[in-house]
Amino acid sequence: MKLHGMVANSYGAFLEHASGTRVILLHPHSRYRSVLVARLINDSNLQTLYYAMGPDDVSVPALLAGLTHDLANQHPTFGHNLNLVSLRPGEGTPEMWLQALASDLADWTHEPFLLILDEYDRSDSADDIQRFIELLIPRLPPHCKLVINSRSLPRLPWVSLIARNQAIILKDDQLISEDFYDHGSNGQAVHGTRLDVTALGPGYVSLNEELITTWEGHLPRLLFFFALDRPTVTRSEICQAFWPELDIEQAVNVFHVTKRRLHKALGEDVLIHKDGYYRINPALSVSYDVIDFVGALVKGRAAPQEERVNFWQQAISTYKGPFLQGHDDPWIAARRADLRSGYMEAVTAMAEVRYARGYIEHTLQLYLRALNEDNTREDLHRRVMQLFAEMGRRSEAAAHFQRTQRDLSLLGLALSPETEAIYHQIVG
Repeated sequence: MKLHGMVANSYGAFLEHASGTRVILLHPHSRYRSVLVARLINDSNLQTLYYAMGPDDVSVPALLAGLTHDLANQHPTFGHNLNLVSLRPGEGTPEMWLQALASDLADWTHEPFLLILDEYDRSDSADDIQRFIELLIPRLPPHCKLVINSRSLPRLPWVSLIARNQAIILKDDQLISEDFYDHGSNGQAVHGTRLDVTALGPGYVSLNEELITTWEGHLPRLLFFFALDRPTVTRSEICQAFWPELDIEQAVNVFHVTKRRLHKALGEDVLIHKDGYYRINPALSVSYDVIDFVGALVKGRAAPQEERVNFWQQAISTYKGPFLQGHDDPWIAARRADLRSGYMEAVTAMAEVRYARGYIEHTLQLYLRALNEDNTREDLHRRVMQLFAEMGRRSEAAAHFQRTQRDLSLLGLALSPETEAIYHQIVG
């Protein structure tokens, strides 16, 4: 196929898959990513804000100063809010900068548009930029999509973002749905060492089918899961996540002790260091249930309507419980919420399919299963009540309403008028 045909395929895949998400990462191994960016910029049917990161973008203030300057040259109305906050070191705060940038993006236009960050790998060594972009993603206005073009995988939690349906990774015209970080070799042991990892539930690691129990505390095990969370991590990111209360020298000492215990438990150098970054040793074979789960979600979203049910069922079967159940570290709680969101999507999508096919009892059980994960979803409580009523079980519908009212009250929440109206309709 000629070049223009291949680029056309990549462009078509971009338009098809980008419609339902916030962030599109053009995979570093994409052959036509830069050509695709050029086509997006020159497409008269698309509105774009384009910024190519430079060698000076090594901190958030430097990035925002350069971005504001370049975008104001392209569009003179851009940057009012950012110009009102100080970008001098020690004066502004990340929260102020986030609010200002999100407001400028929301105010620039009310039409759908793309914010393209090109040459993103310039920020690889800047932890604060990686964190800033991660916090910006959920604050992007609904009509803005972020496109990232990079020669390396940005150090963002892509698997979690994909689980929440906030991101996709495109490799030319292919939607990436497995081995997102190139951890291992798709389950085929390279040097005779195979790691089977489950994090959906309490979290277990097996080495060549032998369950690891010699962790010497929970920190080495959690460090392993933390390294699986991103393509690469820095020592400072690890220390900030695990020991934020310690000064940097103390935290680094504890980190090295924890890393040695991790390698001792697995009998392998699982965490390798290269060019200032830590990552899972690519020579190891790693089978990870989170990757399988998120891969099923990606395939389900992209599959034809009649084929989606198989992928939803795969995702539901893989999800054995909340991420690293029993631990409540902030980074774990964040990932748990992201993965739970994907699970709720799969269960409710499956329930809709079963209802359309007339399996009302199975539909009810699926909604109740979803509510076991998130009891605050009033829309699902309403569906449960309606299904009970549809099966002639009005007393159970009323009992479910009363339990829901009590449970939400304990959380400091009140039922919406819509839920109360459905209840009165059923019992009336």
